[in-house]
Amino acid sequence: MTRRLPRRALALCAGGLLLPFLHAPAAHADPVRPPAAEAWQAPATARLSSDGSLSDVAGISAGNVWAVGQQSVWDVWQSRGAITHWNGRTWTEVPIRNDPTGAGLLRSVAAASATELWAVGEGHDGLPYLARGDGSAFDRVTVDTLHVGDWLGGVAAVPDRVVAVGRRARQPLIVTGSGGKWTLTAAEGRGTLYGVAVTAKGDGWAVGDTGGKPLIMRSSGGQWKSFPAPDIPGGYLRDVHLNGSRRALAVGGVYRDSGQVVPLVLSWNGKKWSRVDLPDQDVRLYGVTGDRKNRFWISGVDLARPGEAFLLRYDGRKVKTLHGAPSPSPRTIRLQSAAYLPGTGTVWTVGHVVDGNGRYTDVIERFATKSPADQGGSARSRS
Repeated sequence: MTRRLPRRALALCAGGLLLPFLHAPAAHADPVRPPAAEAWQAPATARLSSDGSLSDVAGISAGNVWAVGQQSVWDVWQSRGAITHWNGRTWTEVPIRNDPTGAGLLRSVAAASATELWAVGEGHDGLPYLARGDGSAFDRVTVDTLHVGDWLGGVAAVPDRVVAVGRRARQPLIVTGSGGKWTLTAAEGRGTLYGVAVTAKGDGWAVGDTGGKPLIMRSSGGQWKSFPAPDIPGGYLRDVHLNGSRRALAVGGVYRDSGQVVPLVLSWNGKKWSRVDLPDQDVRLYGVTGDRKNRFWISGVDLARPGEAFLLRYDGRKVKTLHGAPSPSPRTIRLQSAAYLPGTGTVWTVGHVVDGNGRYTDVIERFATKSPADQGGSARSRS
C-alpha cells in the first residue's frame, strides 16, 4: 500500500473551522460477519496519543488488522511513528523492539502473512525507516545501501519478498528485499514513487509522478521498468491496487493552472492504462483497495461535505459515491488508506479527524459492501 500525506502537509490540507467528534468513536468494534446490506458501520479509534493520524492499513482477517501512522504530528521533535493492531476486540499499540526511539513517521504497512509484516517511513536519524513484524512486535531493519536523504513512501509484500518505493536524489527509488538480501533500483529521470502493488510471481506496479505528469513503473519477473502513462499535465498518482493480472486501479489527482486540484483515476485492462471519468466533485483521493472480483474502493475526502466519511466504488464500468452519516457539527475527516478484508465483505479505512484547534484524532471507518449485482452511479473509461 501506500503513499500518504507528508507530515507537514497533514495539517495544512485540513482547512476550515472544524470541531472534534461530538461522541468519541468506540475503541471496540462489533464482531465482523459478512454484511447483509451496504452501509457504513460505527467509527472507531485506535486511541493514539495527542495529534494522532493513521496513514495506512493492512488486513489479514477480521481479527487481524494492522495500521500505522504518527503521533504528535505538529511537533517535529516529539513526533513518533505508531503501529497498532486489531485482534477482533481491541486496538493495541505494538512496539519496535530493537529501536526504543522508534520511527518519526510510518507511512505504509503491508502483510505478506500473519507472521511477515512490513512498515516503512522515516526515522529520527534522517534515514528511511523499515521495520519487519512477526505478528507480535516489530524490529527495525537496516539496509546498508540506503542513505540519509533517501525517502520511502509505500510498501507491498508477498511471502519472502518485500518491495518499498520512494525517491533518491530526485529519482524514483525501488528497494526489494528477498532472502535477507536487498536490491536498490534507481530509475532514470526525475520522479517520486508513492504506491506499489506486487504479486507472488514478481509482477507488479509502482506509481507516483515526475513533478509534472503521472509516473508508472511495471515489474515483470522482478525487473522494474518505466511504463507508458496517459499524458496528463499536472497529474500525480498516490496509490495502486492489483485485482489480478488484467485489472488494476491507480488513484491521485491533477493540479490545474488555476490552482484547482481535480481527482484522477487510471484503470488497467491488461493492455493499457486509461483515465476513468468521475463525478464532478471537489474531492481528494488517497488510497485504493479491491476484492479481486473487479470491484475497487477509493478512500479520500469530499471537500464539499468534509464532515462525512467518503469512498468511491468502481466496478470497471460505473463509479458510485459513498458518504457516511452527516456530522451535526463541522469537522473534516480524511480517510488516507483502505483495505478490503476477504471473507468479511468489509472495507476498512483509516485516517484522521481534525478539530478547530488543528488537533488530530485518528479514526477507523468500516464499510460493509454489497454484492456486485447492485451498483449505482455512472462513469466510463477513456484513453
